[in-house]
Amino acid sequence: MHTIRNTLVVVDPQQPEELLLNKARMIATATRSHLHLLACDKRLDLSDHLNHMQGALAKEGFSVSVQQECNHSPYKAIINAQQSEGCGLVMKQHRPDNALTKSLLTPEDWKLLRYCPSPVLIVKTPRPWTGNSILTAVDVGNDDIEHRVLHAGIVSHGYDIAEMADGTLHMMSAHPYPMLSAHDPIFQLKESIQDFYHEQCKALQHEFNINDEHLHIEEGAADVLIPQIAHRLNAALTVIGNVARTGLAGALIGNTAEMILDTLESDVLVLKPDDIITHLEELAAPSLDPPELEALASWPYNHHNHRL
Repeated sequence: MHTIRNTLVVVDPQQPEELLLNKARMIATATRSHLHLLACDKRLDLSDHLNHMQGALAKEGFSVSVQQECNHSPYKAIINAQQSEGCGLVMKQHRPDNALTKSLLTPEDWKLLRYCPSPVLIVKTPRPWTGNSILTAVDVGNDDIEHRVLHAGIVSHGYDIAEMADGTLHMMSAHPYPMLSAHDPIFQLKESIQDFYHEQCKALQHEFNINDEHLHIEEGAADVLIPQIAHRLNAALTVIGNVARTGLAGALIGNTAEMILDTLESDVLVLKPDDIITHLEELAAPSLDPPELEALASWPYNHHNHRL
């Protein structure tokens, strides 16, 4: 988190600005990063509005630039700006969609989480991070190198943010229900599954100073448990990630982050592993037209070409 030097802040004139800007101020103060404000609107000229925001933030001592993009697809405009400005973080306020809309169209926030190469912070709540709980969600049942690197990144980001905000770091992992038919006897009993997951968490607990009181290992589906535990802790931020296995379309973040985006009551920071970031940066190259990007993103991804 401390390495961020340029933060892209997606401004939506139809939503209250202070909710997003307060978090942007906090991050810029802690990381000393530049703020690049982006408005995605093809109907209205927002230059006066953006200039006013730029002037107000500059008076507070922040380094700020502004841009309006009229691309018909907001998530593509955001990715283009993130790449051209070299932004290490994208911040955006969440706009929930109703169930009917989501059944017909893929929400823009889902597309942004799938295709944006950088970490994405979805701001949902005015609750400050300062002094509050920061929840990190990892899947320690997957212990391959790709997952271990991602887990370390998730908890490391959570640790940095908790330190920055004087908050309390928590870590959680959801484990499956026991199955007597499971090939591995560990997964036949609840007690042995929990012991296994606790053992898998020890290295991260030691590295990031997480005691057992702040470790939450529970039985059930991650998309159900993450919002439940975040609510129980009154978490201000939840940090999650995912690893694609067979292809990028619908698999990148696919499933857990998208499903919990509306139900989480906290802000959510979504991370990706290095190999996926590299591939997405290639897809986002300026030489590719938007239709080509979507077509390439649906191709199966070769996981033998990891860059870790």
